[in-house]
Amino acid sequence: MNEWTLEQWNSHKNSGQLTIFYIYTPMCGTCQVASKMMQVIKEIKPFLIGQANINYLGDFAMDYQIESVPCLLIAKGGTVYKKIYAFQSVPFILDAIKSIDDQVVV
Repeated sequence: MNEWTLEQWNSHKNSGQLTIFYIYTPMCGTCQVASKMMQVIKEIKPFLIGQANINYLGDFAMDYQIESVPCLLIAKGGTVYKKIYAFQSVPFILDAIKSIDDQVVV
């Protein structure tokens, strides 16, 4: 996964495509496990996925009301439809992504 700036996130989010933004901190053990799951998802499906260290995002956490990391933002058509904090399994995350992609028509 590529590291995204806020400008890249906003550009991709507003593109109309399904966009996934993975937020983490490098010293978080749970984030390291979630990062491995996200790598698997990136290999399985060609979703538009970026990641960023929350420590470098300024007011992003307040703007998006992010409560903890890891956090996965799933957006389509400029709107964030889902935030995932509990990375239960790869199939769980894939189902959540697919449900947004199927339900939201842009």
